Amino acid sequence: MNPSEIPASPVRQLRLVVEADDYEAAVRFYRDVLGLPEQAAYSSGDGARVVILDAGRATLEIANPEQKQMIDDVEVGRQVAPRIRVAFEVADSAATADRLVAAGAEQVAPPTTTPWHSVNARLDAPAALHITVFQELRTPDERAALDGFGTDPAGSSPSGAEDGGPR
Repeated sequence: MNPSEIPASPVRQLRLVVEADDYEAAVRFYRDVLGLPEQAAYSSGDGARVVILDAGRATLEIANPEQKQMIDDVEVGRQVAPRIRVAFEVADSAATADRLVAAGAEQVAPPTTTPWHSVNARLDAPAALHITVFQELRTPDERAALDGFGTDPAGSSPSGAEDGGPR
């Protein structure tokens, strides 16, 4: 199936909803330091508050336990990630990681070049999130041409997915 034959997804957005005990610190970290633009914010008279931050294109990455373990081993050298980890693609993972650590994140692992052609750094961040900031070293087309970057046995994604490998 070529890309022009792929039907549009019925899902228009992936939204991760996170409860933050220190709301102000979490908003400051993700909006002001990481740089996610504010899309909307709501509050009520009873003190309830929420902000929705635009994180660009969203994907849902589903990994089996062996893959999760392999990613932790490559990026960190040991098992650290909970079942859910949030990853942000950035232009410069080293500079972003430094900026996030200076703003209060705890570095779990420094920027590491991965076998899937990205530079990934791991952090524990506000709102109790374990995050990865990653910088792609190859274009989606370049990755798609490599062995092991697809979902069918031949190594190419049957859906024509733009995303070739794990984070």
